[in-house]
Amino acid sequence: MFPDSVFYIAKKEFIDNVRNKWIIIMTILFAALAILASYAGSIFGSGWQDLAGTMSAMSGLVRYLISIIALILGYSAIIGEIEKGSMNSLLSLPTTRKEILTGKIIGLGTVITFSILVGFGIAGIIIGLNVENVNYGEYLFFIISSIFMGLIFLVIGLLLSIVLKKRSTAMGAAIFVWVLFAIIWIFIVGAIIIASGSIQTDEEYSQDVEIDFPDAYWVSSFFNPLDSYSAFVTLNIESISSAQGSQFEILGITSPDYYNSTNMLISMLAWFFTPLVLAYWRFEKREI
Repeated sequence: MFPDSVFYIAKKEFIDNVRNKWIIIMTILFAALAILASYAGSIFGSGWQDLAGTMSAMSGLVRYLISIIALILGYSAIIGEIEKGSMNSLLSLPTTRKEILTGKIIGLGTVITFSILVGFGIAGIIIGLNVENVNYGEYLFFIISSIFMGLIFLVIGLLLSIVLKKRSTAMGAAIFVWVLFAIIWIFIVGAIIIASGSIQTDEEYSQDVEIDFPDAYWVSSFFNPLDSYSAFVTLNIESISSAQGSQFEILGITSPDYYNSTNMLISMLAWFFTPLVLAYWRFEKREI
């Protein structure tokens, strides 16, 4: 399906990350995070949480951790080779720029996939040995969704690595992208809610608050890959959707019809393929 040069580059990326211990560190980190999220229940005397409780505890942390790791892997993949001079060596071989970029994506994507799959897989087995009623189907869905979210940020990082001319600039841009989607976006959405006058407090009982989120709030999830991922996971994993549904019910919040798993999946696919296509197009035109 792919030329030998693609697999050679992909293999090189994977081996380089093994030598730099990136894969080992990430795998241990993902496993430790899942086990800690499950065993944290014992702090309150409840013992191990099942996988449903573990996913609920992990969903918020995972999106931040995987996204920053994926950006770190991607932002220097191309510009780093150019600054070292090794890109010219690659281009001198019988290989095209499209094959080089494809090999990079496959190799780095394998790094992310392997680390998440093995790390969360080991944690899932350990948790499953300590709890009952394990729903491995939901857990597998959670793992696959998390991998896809990592691939989204990987291709965003690769696009930055191709568009920008210095490794330091690409690193700064990657950090900004993460801060924008992970932190600044929260304030943007909060400002939308406040500006729309959606929060109303009962004048007699100030503690009674009614919230009616505007359409802009729900639509904003489509413009942030982290929010699209969180919504997609929440809408498809019963243990997480039940917890959020209870909170929304208490606050009297009802999501619109277009806020559904199909549209969130389309949003995630758009976030993956748009920077991917731009990366291929821009790399073909870049002077090296």
